[in-house]
Formats: sequence, structure tokens, C-alpha cells
Amino acid sequence: MIGRGLWQAAAHRAGRALDLVLPPQCLKCGAIVEEPGSLCADCWRGLSFIAPPLCAACGVPFAFEVGEGALCGACVARPPAYRRARSVMVYDQGSKGLVLAFKHADRTDAAPAFARWMMRAGESLLAGAELVVPVPLHRWRLLGRRYNQAALLAMALARLALRPCLPDLLLRRRATPALGGLGRDERRRALAGAFALNPRHRRPGREAAWRGRTLLLVDDVLTTGATVEACAEVLLAAGVEAVDVLTLQRVVAPGG
Repeated sequence: MIGRGLWQAAAHRAGRALDLVLPPQCLKCGAIVEEPGSLCADCWRGLSFIAPPLCAACGVPFAFEVGEGALCGACVARPPAYRRARSVMVYDQGSKGLVLAFKHADRTDAAPAFARWMMRAGESLLAGAELVVPVPLHRWRLLGRRYNQAALLAMALARLALRPCLPDLLLRRRATPALGGLGRDERRRALAGAFALNPRHRRPGREAAWRGRTLLLVDDVLTTGATVEACAEVLLAAGVEAVDVLTLQRVVAPGG
């Protein structure tokens, strides 16, 4: 019987041999890079990573230090349903190609790399997360796209963080119109009643997986926060203890 070490060595040699035939490419521009699932130096420099200081609730970056636990004006005026949200990078001209290719061009191979970045950005959230859950797609959109990008991120992240994942805990029970260009209140109205807890997870014995737990809700992009808020409201109403949110990218208005 071949030991685990020999299997790993064989897999490594096979991977190196494949790299000679098909060299790893930059996730964004396709240039040759040293390691699979990485970016070239130029594309890396074009990304705007999010770091403190930031809003303690929604995670929007501040232009200057304002003190620990500070909230942005939007969260002071209307606290979000979720507890905390964090994102890896700003959604802008330098980064949006990454997520658009991931969502619409079958670049599912990027999920492990994105999950590693998310794990670093969401370290404080993962420390208390008991379950990882993705924002769901409506079945018709899932049929057209063939995969839910949020579910791929959630499953890859859960594997890295050694957390359980329930990719079908939430359902998107009705298709919603395209939300691009809509403000926060318009998005909330469009999303009203769109999400629900999957009935199969309400069966006896299944509720123990999520009821009274702290959940980490995963999506690709946070725009106004209306989508993750709608999901968080459903989860909290069902008996979840708290919901944190982790996304790959987030929209940041000019000036923060």
C-alpha cells in the first residue's frame, strides 16, 4: 500500500509536469506566473485591498483613523441586520475583471485563490463562525450559469477554515430584476420576500446545524448591502444567533 507521503510526492511531480506543458496564468490578464491561482505583479498592483481603518459594522474603509468601533454615517442612521461585514478589495476598474470572469466566463479555477484572500480578510469573522452559508442564486439563473459563484467561494473557504458549509440553507424563491443602478432602498424593495430558508433544513434533526449558531454569509460582491441584509433577516428570523458577512469585493463610493 502506497503511503500518503508517496501519493503527495507523485501528485506534486505530476503538477510540475503539467506546468511545463500548460504554464500557470495570471487570474486576471493571462500572463505566465510562477504559481497557479496567482496574479502577475502588474495586476496585483492594480488592486485596492481593504484594510483598517474601517466601519466596525459594514466594513467600508475610512479615509483616516477615527477610533476603534467607529461606525460610518449609514450604519449610524440605519444599523444593518448583519453584525459585521468585511471584504478583500474594492470593486473598481482594477479588480472587476476578476469577479466578472469568475461569474460569467467559467473561471471557477479562481475560487481557491479567492478563498485564501477571503480567509485573511475575514480572519476575525471566521474565528467565531460556526457555519458557512452562501447567498443563493435563483434556479433559472443557476441553470443558465451552471454554478453559483457564491457557493464555490463558500465551499472553498469552509475547507480552508475547517468549518462546516451548508450551500443550500437559503433559497432564492423568486427571480429578481437586475439590480445594477438601483439604490439601497430600491434594492430592498426589489428583494422583499426573495429569500427563504430551505424547507429541507427545517426537518427534525437538521435544525441543530444552524439554529442558535453564528453564521458566515458569503457572496462575491457587496454593493449596497441590500442582498446580504435580506438574507440575514431571513436567517435571524429563523433562529440563527448572529450573521457576519464576507465578500471578495465591495463597492466603495468616491471618498469612502
